[in-house]
Amino acid sequence: MLDSLIKNARELVASRALVGVMTRREVAARHAGTALGVIWPYLQPLLSVAAYYLVFDIVFAMRLGEGASSHAVGTFLIVGALPWMAFCDAVSRGMGSLLEAGSILQKNPLSPVLFPVRSVLASSWIFGPLMLLLALCYIPVHHLQWGVLALLPLMAMQLLMTLLLSYALAIFAAALRDTVQLVGFALSVGIYLTPILFPITMFPQGWRWLLWLNPMASYVMGYQSALLQGQWPELQVWVVSAVWIAVLAVVVNVLVRRSRDQLVDWL
Repeated sequence: MLDSLIKNARELVASRALVGVMTRREVAARHAGTALGVIWPYLQPLLSVAAYYLVFDIVFAMRLGEGASSHAVGTFLIVGALPWMAFCDAVSRGMGSLLEAGSILQKNPLSPVLFPVRSVLASSWIFGPLMLLLALCYIPVHHLQWGVLALLPLMAMQLLMTLLLSYALAIFAAALRDTVQLVGFALSVGIYLTPILFPITMFPQGWRWLLWLNPMASYVMGYQSALLQGQWPELQVWVVSAVWIAVLAVVVNVLVRRSRDQLVDWL
Protein backbone atom coordinates (compact mmCIF):
# COMPACT_ATOMS: atom_id res chain seq x y z
CA MET A 1 0.00 0.00 0.00
CA LEU A 2 2.84 2.37 0.84
CA ASP A 3 5.22 0.98 -1.76
CA SER A 4 6.45 4.36 -3.05
CA LEU A 5 7.00 5.73 0.44
CA ILE A 6 8.84 2.59 1.51
CA LYS A 7 11.05 2.88 -1.56
CA ASN A 8 11.88 6.47 -0.60
CA ALA A 9 12.67 5.36 2.94
CA ARG A 10 15.09 2.74 1.60
CA GLU A 11 16.73 5.37 -0.58
CA LEU A 12 17.22 7.57 2.48
CA VAL A 13 18.80 4.72 4.41
CA ALA A 14 21.10 3.90 1.48
CA SER A 15 22.04 7.58 1.16
CA ARG A 16 22.29 8.35 4.87
CA ALA A 17 25.88 9.57 4.60
CA LEU A 18 24.88 11.97 1.83
CA VAL A 19 21.87 13.14 3.86
CA GLY A 20 24.20 13.90 6.77
CA VAL A 21 26.52 15.96 4.58
CA MET A 22 23.62 17.84 2.97
CA THR A 23 22.08 18.57 6.38
CA ARG A 24 25.33 19.94 7.79
CA ARG A 25 25.76 22.16 4.75
CA GLU A 26 22.18 23.39 5.09
CA VAL A 27 22.79 24.36 8.73
CA ALA A 28 26.07 26.05 7.81
CA ALA A 29 24.38 28.00 5.01
CA ARG A 30 21.91 29.48 7.48
CA HIS A 31 24.63 31.34 9.36
CA ALA A 32 27.16 31.86 6.57
CA GLY A 33 28.51 35.39 6.55
CA THR A 34 27.15 36.31 9.99
CA ALA A 35 29.33 37.68 12.78
CA LEU A 36 27.89 35.30 15.39
CA GLY A 37 28.31 32.25 13.19
CA VAL A 38 26.68 29.03 14.37
CA ILE A 39 25.22 30.81 17.41
CA TRP A 40 22.83 32.89 15.29
CA PRO A 41 20.30 30.20 14.26
CA TYR A 42 19.91 29.28 17.94
CA LEU A 43 19.88 32.87 19.16
CA GLN A 44 16.89 33.98 17.08
CA PRO A 45 14.28 31.64 18.67
CA LEU A 46 15.87 32.13 22.10
CA LEU A 47 15.42 35.88 21.81
CA SER A 48 11.79 35.36 20.78
CA VAL A 49 10.94 33.20 23.80
CA ALA A 50 12.88 35.54 26.07
CA ALA A 51 10.76 38.42 24.77
CA TYR A 52 7.57 36.46 25.52
CA TYR A 53 8.69 35.84 29.08
CA LEU A 54 9.84 39.43 29.64
CA VAL A 55 6.69 41.05 28.26
CA PHE A 56 3.99 38.75 29.61
CA ASP A 57 5.47 37.48 32.89
CA ILE A 58 7.73 40.33 34.02
CA VAL A 59 6.38 43.57 32.57
CA PHE A 60 2.62 42.92 32.53
CA ALA A 61 2.57 39.97 34.96
CA MET A 62 -0.40 38.56 33.03
CA ARG A 63 -2.13 35.45 34.34
CA LEU A 64 -4.42 32.85 32.81
CA GLY A 65 -7.69 31.80 34.39
CA GLU A 66 -8.81 28.53 35.87
CA GLY A 67 -8.22 25.36 33.88
CA ALA A 68 -4.88 26.45 32.43
CA SER A 69 -1.85 24.23 33.01
CA SER A 70 0.09 27.36 34.02
CA HIS A 71 -1.23 30.67 35.30
CA ALA A 72 1.74 32.70 34.00
CA VAL A 73 1.02 33.68 30.39
CA GLY A 74 4.63 33.85 29.21
CA THR A 75 5.52 30.52 30.79
CA PHE A 76 2.51 28.93 29.11
CA LEU A 77 3.13 30.61 25.75
CA ILE A 78 6.78 29.58 25.42
CA VAL A 79 6.00 25.84 25.67
CA GLY A 80 3.79 25.99 22.58
CA ALA A 81 5.58 28.76 20.70
CA LEU A 82 8.96 27.05 20.43
CA PRO A 83 7.69 23.81 18.78
CA TRP A 84 5.40 25.95 16.60
CA MET A 85 8.42 27.97 15.41
CA ALA A 86 10.21 24.70 14.69
CA PHE A 87 7.22 23.43 12.71
CA CYS A 88 6.86 26.62 10.65
CA ASP A 89 10.58 26.80 9.90
CA ALA A 90 10.79 23.17 8.80
CA VAL A 91 7.60 23.25 6.70
CA SER A 92 8.49 26.54 4.99
CA ARG A 93 12.00 25.43 4.08
CA GLY A 94 10.99 21.88 3.21
CA MET A 95 8.15 23.07 0.98
CA GLY A 96 10.52 25.16 -1.13
CA SER A 97 13.35 22.63 -1.15
CA LEU A 98 12.47 20.97 -4.48
CA LEU A 99 12.01 24.32 -6.21
CA GLU A 100 15.46 25.41 -5.02
CA ALA A 101 16.99 22.09 -6.10
CA GLY A 102 15.37 22.10 -9.56
CA SER A 103 18.59 22.65 -11.50
CA ILE A 104 20.38 19.96 -9.48
CA LEU A 105 17.66 17.37 -10.05
CA GLN A 106 17.60 18.11 -13.77
CA LYS A 107 21.31 17.31 -14.06
CA ASN A 108 21.76 14.56 -11.48
CA PRO A 109 19.80 11.33 -10.86
CA LEU A 110 19.27 12.07 -7.17
CA SER A 111 16.16 11.06 -5.29
CA PRO A 112 13.92 14.12 -4.74
CA VAL A 113 13.14 13.02 -1.18
CA LEU A 114 16.70 13.99 -0.15
CA PHE A 115 15.97 17.70 -0.36
CA PRO A 116 12.89 18.12 1.87
CA VAL A 117 14.46 15.69 4.34
CA ARG A 118 17.63 17.79 4.39
CA SER A 119 15.67 20.97 5.14
CA VAL A 120 13.57 19.40 7.90
CA LEU A 121 16.56 17.72 9.56
CA ALA A 122 18.47 21.02 9.48
CA SER A 123 15.61 22.69 11.34
CA SER A 124 15.45 19.85 13.88
CA TRP A 125 19.20 20.18 14.37
CA ILE A 126 18.54 23.71 15.59
CA PHE A 127 15.23 23.41 17.43
CA GLY A 128 15.74 19.94 18.92
CA PRO A 129 18.47 21.07 21.35
CA LEU A 130 16.40 24.16 22.18
CA MET A 131 13.45 21.96 23.21
CA LEU A 132 15.71 19.92 25.48
CA LEU A 133 17.12 23.15 26.92
CA LEU A 134 13.55 24.30 27.55
CA ALA A 135 12.87 21.09 29.48
CA LEU A 136 15.87 21.82 31.70
CA CYS A 137 14.78 25.41 32.28
CA TYR A 138 11.29 24.19 33.27
CA ILE A 139 12.51 21.81 35.98
CA PRO A 140 11.06 24.12 38.69
CA VAL A 141 7.71 23.74 36.90
CA HIS A 142 7.54 20.00 36.09
CA HIS A 143 9.83 18.92 38.98
CA LEU A 144 11.31 16.12 36.85
CA GLN A 145 8.18 14.03 37.17
CA TRP A 146 8.08 10.95 34.96
CA GLY A 147 5.66 12.57 32.49
CA VAL A 148 8.44 14.81 31.20
CA LEU A 149 9.85 11.74 29.42
CA ALA A 150 6.97 12.10 26.94
CA LEU A 151 8.98 14.96 25.42
CA LEU A 152 11.19 12.52 23.48
CA PRO A 153 8.47 10.50 21.68
CA LEU A 154 6.53 13.72 21.04
CA MET A 155 9.58 15.29 19.37
CA ALA A 156 10.19 12.13 17.32
CA MET A 157 6.58 12.01 16.14
CA GLN A 158 6.59 15.73 15.32
CA LEU A 159 9.74 15.22 13.24
CA LEU A 160 8.14 12.35 11.29
CA MET A 161 4.91 14.29 10.77
CA THR A 162 6.81 17.36 9.61
CA LEU A 163 8.91 15.29 7.20
CA LEU A 164 5.81 13.82 5.59
CA LEU A 165 3.97 17.14 5.41
CA SER A 166 6.98 18.99 4.00
CA TYR A 167 7.53 16.34 1.33
CA ALA A 168 3.87 16.48 0.29
CA LEU A 169 3.91 20.29 0.13
CA ALA A 170 7.19 20.27 -1.80
CA ILE A 171 5.58 18.13 -4.50
CA PHE A 172 2.49 20.35 -4.53
CA ALA A 173 4.70 23.44 -4.79
CA ALA A 174 6.55 21.95 -7.75
CA ALA A 175 3.26 21.35 -9.56
CA LEU A 176 1.51 24.54 -8.44
CA ARG A 177 3.57 27.54 -7.32
CA ASP A 178 0.54 29.06 -5.55
CA THR A 179 1.07 26.43 -2.85
CA VAL A 180 3.88 28.50 -1.33
CA GLN A 181 1.65 31.55 -0.84
CA LEU A 182 -1.30 29.53 0.44
CA VAL A 183 0.75 27.60 2.97
CA GLY A 184 2.55 30.77 4.06
CA PHE A 185 -0.82 32.33 4.88
CA ALA A 186 -1.99 29.16 6.65
CA LEU A 187 1.12 29.15 8.84
CA SER A 188 0.63 32.81 9.74
CA VAL A 189 -2.93 32.24 11.00
CA GLY A 190 -2.49 28.65 12.15
CA ILE A 191 -1.21 29.73 15.55
CA TYR A 192 -4.75 30.88 16.35
CA LEU A 193 -6.02 27.33 15.75
CA THR A 194 -3.45 25.92 18.13
CA PRO A 195 -3.70 26.16 21.94
CA ILE A 196 -0.55 28.27 22.16
CA LEU A 197 -1.92 31.71 22.98
CA PHE A 198 -4.68 30.27 25.17
CA PRO A 199 -5.44 27.02 27.02
CA ILE A 200 -7.86 24.69 25.25
CA THR A 201 -10.38 25.27 28.06
CA MET A 202 -10.82 28.86 26.82
CA PHE A 203 -11.81 27.70 23.33
CA PRO A 204 -15.59 27.30 22.84
CA GLN A 205 -16.60 23.71 23.50
CA GLY A 206 -18.61 23.41 20.28
CA TRP A 207 -15.70 24.58 18.15
CA ARG A 208 -12.83 22.61 19.67
CA TRP A 209 -12.94 20.14 16.81
CA LEU A 210 -11.37 22.90 14.68
CA LEU A 211 -8.17 22.63 16.72
CA TRP A 212 -7.66 19.04 15.56
CA LEU A 213 -7.53 20.25 11.94
CA ASN A 214 -4.17 21.74 12.83
CA PRO A 215 -1.56 18.94 12.89
CA MET A 216 0.39 20.75 15.63
CA ALA A 217 -2.49 21.06 18.10
CA SER A 218 -2.01 17.61 19.62
CA TYR A 219 1.75 18.09 19.97
CA VAL A 220 1.38 21.45 21.70
CA MET A 221 -1.08 19.93 24.16
CA GLY A 222 1.36 17.08 24.75
CA TYR A 223 4.24 19.45 25.44
CA GLN A 224 2.06 21.44 27.83
CA SER A 225 1.19 18.31 29.79
CA ALA A 226 4.81 17.17 29.96
CA LEU A 227 6.59 20.46 30.67
CA LEU A 228 3.99 22.41 32.62
CA GLN A 229 2.48 19.61 34.70
CA GLY A 230 5.00 16.77 34.52
CA GLN A 231 2.17 14.50 33.39
CA TRP A 232 2.03 11.95 30.59
CA PRO A 233 -0.17 13.40 27.78
CA GLU A 234 -3.70 12.09 27.45
CA LEU A 235 -4.50 9.27 25.03
CA GLN A 236 -6.20 11.59 22.54
CA VAL A 237 -2.90 13.43 22.03
CA TRP A 238 -1.19 10.24 20.87
CA VAL A 239 -4.16 9.03 18.84
CA VAL A 240 -4.60 12.30 16.93
CA SER A 241 -0.85 12.56 16.31
CA ALA A 242 -0.74 8.98 14.99
CA VAL A 243 -3.77 9.58 12.75
CA TRP A 244 -2.13 12.63 11.20
CA ILE A 245 1.04 10.65 10.50
CA ALA A 246 -0.95 7.79 8.94
CA VAL A 247 -3.01 10.12 6.74
CA LEU A 248 0.06 12.04 5.58
CA ALA A 249 1.89 8.77 4.82
CA VAL A 250 -0.93 7.70 2.50
CA VAL A 251 -1.07 11.14 0.85
CA VAL A 252 2.70 11.24 0.29
CA ASN A 253 2.67 7.72 -1.14
CA VAL A 254 0.01 8.72 -3.70
CA LEU A 255 1.81 11.96 -4.60
CA VAL A 256 5.17 10.27 -5.05
CA ARG A 257 3.69 7.55 -7.25
CA ARG A 258 1.75 9.96 -9.47
CA SER A 259 4.50 12.57 -9.79
CA ARG A 260 7.40 10.20 -10.36
CA ASP A 261 7.61 10.77 -14.14
CA GLN A 262 6.76 14.48 -14.14
CA LEU A 263 8.36 16.01 -11.06
CA VAL A 264 11.65 17.01 -12.67
CA ASP A 265 9.82 18.54 -15.61
CA TRP A 266 7.71 20.66 -13.24
CA LEU A 267 10.87 22.05 -11.72
